[in-house]
Amino acid sequence: MPFIEEILKHRSLSIVGMEKNTGKTECLNYILRRIKGSGKKIAVTSIGVDGESIDLVKSIKKPEIELYEDVIFLTSENHYKQKKITSEILDISEKKTPMGRLVTARSVNRGKIIFSGPSDTQWLSSCIRKMDAYNVDTTIVDGALSRTSHASPAITQCMILTTGAAVSTNLQQLIKKTKFQYELLKIPVAASGISEKISGNERGIYAVDNTINIIQLNISSAFFIEKHREDLFRYGSVLYFTGMVTDKVLNFLKFQNNIRDITIIVRDFTCLFITPEVLNEYKKMGGKIFVLYNTKLIAVCINPVSPDGFIIDSSRLQAELSSALKLPVYDVKNIQK
Repeated sequence: MPFIEEILKHRSLSIVGMEKNTGKTECLNYILRRIKGSGKKIAVTSIGVDGESIDLVKSIKKPEIELYEDVIFLTSENHYKQKKITSEILDISEKKTPMGRLVTARSVNRGKIIFSGPSDTQWLSSCIRKMDAYNVDTTIVDGALSRTSHASPAITQCMILTTGAAVSTNLQQLIKKTKFQYELLKIPVAASGISEKISGNERGIYAVDNTINIIQLNISSAFFIEKHREDLFRYGSVLYFTGMVTDKVLNFLKFQNNIRDITIIVRDFTCLFITPEVLNEYKKMGGKIFVLYNTKLIAVCINPVSPDGFIIDSSRLQAELSSALKLPVYDVKNIQK
């Protein structure tokens, strides 16, 4: 598949599911099978717990994660003890996850593993960098949309999005929700001069004036902008939010007198917790939004079966979603052989 070749051009990849049971594990297993024998060295880890045989929330059977020989993997002590694979331990962290220290190991044969990797994105980023010591070509991070921070361009270089009937059993609603997520991924990057000056700033809200000076507004987060409405635009109408931007922020800004001049900049799509209706209204009123870093989407993969057993026709879902996104869409379970 073309997207497998594209994955191997990058140092790191995140697999992000829009919901549970959208086929992340099937996608990961497919990638691992296709990469086997390529001569590329792969590492795999996760934010959160992935690879259980039973979904603990819905009590339904799930596909397990299967590694082949000579794959580097990172998981917690608790889940390392439960592995069904022979492996060589390469490192044990001093820092602990909620499931114990982090074990870095190399698979000696084929077998199954449960992942519970680094417990925060800073640690994850550090782990990815350390994979150079083991001559790893690409590190794959398994995750979910509920914890998208691992898919930030600051953490991984590219991503695969998985979607399906677990998102909605209504085909048009499923396409609408997936398309909106893709639209967030495509938000344009701010001008390079602004991006270079802003990128090092952490915590709070900043103004960017007409000469691209960056001014801290002493507003700790977006939750407090209404209390500081008098100071918000003192230095201009371009604002950089280091943290999350929500519907509440956009709803507040769209009613400002200078809405046609207002520009929001965020780090990347993982900072946006907004709905299509509110974003569209904000843009319709004249507001603009940019990111410092955008994410390269390698592929969209689908699971046409919902947790309750409802099945959407795979071929129709692939065709209509591909048409809406203008991207190839894959059902890896139907091509895995």
